[in-house]
Amino acid sequence: MEPLSDPEIRASFVNCSKGEAGRLNLPRGLAELPWESLDFLGWRDQGAPDRAYLVAPYGGELVGVTLRSPTVRRSLTKTNVCSLCITARRAGAAGREGNTVGTYICADLACSLYVRGLKKSTLVTRPDESMPLEDQIARTVLNLDAFLARVLTDTVAA
Repeated sequence: MEPLSDPEIRASFVNCSKGEAGRLNLPRGLAELPWESLDFLGWRDQGAPDRAYLVAPYGGELVGVTLRSPTVRRSLTKTNVCSLCITARRAGAAGREGNTVGTYICADLACSLYVRGLKKSTLVTRPDESMPLEDQIARTVLNLDAFLARVLTDTVAA
C-alpha cells in the first residue's frame, strides 16, 4: 500500500459524514507505518474502544469505512487471531437507515502484518498454513474486497 496523508484518509470515508470523518482520531505515526507490508490501513480509536477504521484501495479508489465492535467479547479459549466481529454501516441510504454488514477481522486490524509473520499475537497462535505467502496475502485482499463491496452496496438482500 502507498503511504497516505491525513487529508487522503479523511476524504476516503464512505459510510459517515464529512464532519464525522474530519473529527475521527487518526493513528499516530502515519509516516512510520510499514506501508509496503500493508494491504489496508486499519486502526482502533484510542478514545472510543468500540470504534475502528479501515482505509483500503478498492476499485481504483481509496475507500474508508468506520467500524464498530460489539460490547460482548468472546472467550479467548474459543478464538483465533481473526475473531473479532466488526460491523460497518452500509454506504448511502441503506446505511442512513441503520443497515450494517459484518466481518471477522483481527482485533487490532493488523491482519496484513499477521499474515506476513511480521507481528505475532501473545494470546493466540496463528495456525501453520501450507498455502504460499503470496496466496495468503491474495486471500486477505479478496476477503477485504468482498467486505468493502458489501459495505458499498446500497441495498439489502431479501
